[in-house]
Amino acid sequence: MHMELLEPSGGQGIRNLASNRSEGQAVRDAMIGQLSSAAALGNIRNCMRLLADYAGASHYLLARYDLIQDNGLDFVVTANWPFDLVRGLAADMVISATRVTELEKCLTLMQAKFGMLPDELDVPDGVSRQYCSVLFNVGRSRLGFVLLLPEGYVISPERLRDVGLLAAYCVSLSSARSQKADRDFELTERELECLFWIAEGKTSDEIATILGISRNTINNYITSVMRKTATKTRSEAIAYAVRNNLV
Repeated sequence: MHMELLEPSGGQGIRNLASNRSEGQAVRDAMIGQLSSAAALGNIRNCMRLLADYAGASHYLLARYDLIQDNGLDFVVTANWPFDLVRGLAADMVISATRVTELEKCLTLMQAKFGMLPDELDVPDGVSRQYCSVLFNVGRSRLGFVLLLPEGYVISPERLRDVGLLAAYCVSLSSARSQKADRDFELTERELECLFWIAEGKTSDEIATILGISRNTINNYITSVMRKTATKTRSEAIAYAVRNNLV
């Protein structure tokens, strides 16, 4: 007896869903490839534009939240927001920052946050007054990636968190590249290890025991570090390392 296999009525919908997921993954992969290239070149503006496009945002703002209480707009790393809007939001961010403790700020890292722009601020046509942001740390700097979305557009907290993670990656990679260019030298892994243990208060003998090499070799590494960093003492070398986020 011949039996004809019938496709379930939802089969076409399942295939469409799988196709949409595949296309979405392809878009994401392409974006990450472009993002990696831009970050490797230190092009923060292009990185943030790519992330804003991926999030479906019309405007992006990358801000140093640890500098927002200073005068001026030095806290802005890069943005395509209208100038008056940035200045107005800065005042609002300063007020918000003073209302929370440092612990509360730490607990909100990498978490999606939504807020409303002050009523007195004019927004571009077609842009919602609601903004979304995510905070992250790069070394000792606290940054925020703030997005304006088209009216009626909804972004999920999960997508916003992913964008925050990628923004942190881009800033970190760009900062590391910039610091390397500024130093004109590169410390070896062993030299960095020695710097770390010196900063921990260890002596040459103790570092030699930890790393399993001789005391003379440790001293040679430390001498090389001081020569490369143009410092005269171990304390100066440690201070240099801290300033440049080497330890």
